[in-house]
Amino acid sequence: MFRTLFLMLALLAGLIAGPYLSGQQGYVRIETANNIYEMSITTLVILFIATLAIIYAAEWIVNRFLRLSNNTYSWFSRRKRVKAQKQTLEGLMKMNEGDYAKAEKLIGKNAKHSEEPILNLIKAAEAAQQRGDEFSANRYLIEATELAGSDNLIVEITRTRILLQQRKLPAARSSVDSLLEMTDRNKEVLKLAVEIYTQSKAYQALDNILEPIQRSDLYSEEEFKALQMKTENGLLDEKMNEEGVDGLLAWWEEQPRRRRNDLDLKVALIERLIDCNDHESAYEFTLEVLKKWGDNTPLSQTLCTQITRLQPVDNTKLIKIIEKRAKRTDENQQCSLQRSLGYLYVRNNEFAKAAESFKKVIGCPKELESNDTMMAAYVFEQVGDKAMAEKIRQESLHHAMSIQPNEVDKTEENPTALLEEKA
Repeated sequence: MFRTLFLMLALLAGLIAGPYLSGQQGYVRIETANNIYEMSITTLVILFIATLAIIYAAEWIVNRFLRLSNNTYSWFSRRKRVKAQKQTLEGLMKMNEGDYAKAEKLIGKNAKHSEEPILNLIKAAEAAQQRGDEFSANRYLIEATELAGSDNLIVEITRTRILLQQRKLPAARSSVDSLLEMTDRNKEVLKLAVEIYTQSKAYQALDNILEPIQRSDLYSEEEFKALQMKTENGLLDEKMNEEGVDGLLAWWEEQPRRRRNDLDLKVALIERLIDCNDHESAYEFTLEVLKKWGDNTPLSQTLCTQITRLQPVDNTKLIKIIEKRAKRTDENQQCSLQRSLGYLYVRNNEFAKAAESFKKVIGCPKELESNDTMMAAYVFEQVGDKAMAEKIRQESLHHAMSIQPNEVDKTEENPTALLEEKA
């Protein structure tokens, strides 16, 4: 617009100044090596304006052509983006429907033209993995990594998840270790770490991230307590299997006070010590647990079971504590305490007292354990009550051979079935 205005003004100035200069105009002489050009000033001005007009016209044509090319390119690019977005939505729907082959094709085909190509490649990798194509899944992940550059947390999370699905635990373990170094607060990273460490039985690594897991509110209080107990039991098994009793006890002494004061974990330690045939250490820990448990707090069934397995040289203190507790406790726990006393009496060859305890145990048929009837029969034989011993064996046999009506499918009678089979 400015250029057009300039040309018009120049032309107007020439028209105004032309008559004025008509009687006074000089001339312009342009001389080159071989030619000489002579013209009036008016002619020179007109030529100058015409030249500018030609230049401006050529520039307008070029700009118009370039703008047309740019609009054409933008139209094709916009069309590809719209198509990619549509296919991505269709692919996600197919993925939810379980058609992973179609989903991979739709999501991955135009991934580079979508608004978020990295997310497309990640979803395509997940779809490929779901249909069992590990090669394609890895290829999509490589492309996503190239696009993401250094900011590739989401890509690494997907890679770790796919490695876990491929059952490549060592590689998944290495990948999740790297993720935890990048961020130990991301809930998805922590969730993957729990699953990978649990499957690979890496309980020490799992123990190291229990505090971040608790702070992240990833699990409810009950779920976290179960995870913590599983981790600590795994550590006990790990130390027992790798370093034996000495290593297990040394590890226990190095633990923080919170862990050493956990009564349920201490019961688990007692169980491992008995498994290692260290009954004396298990006996000392059992006394500690009983003293800290409190007279009004019911003992856990697991602790009572471990007491029946104890074989210390001298169990006098333990018997006195349990006898005292049995006098004060209610009927709900009498069976467990009397069972513990019965086994302890047998260890001391005090069969008369053991018989009294097992009478009370037999009186709780719903709480009987697998070895109770066999031990009770043995005790009654030792005190000379063979009739009672035989009665217990018979009842145990009837109970073992009893068939509940709902456990057997009723069949219609067919008197000729045998004849038909022979025919």
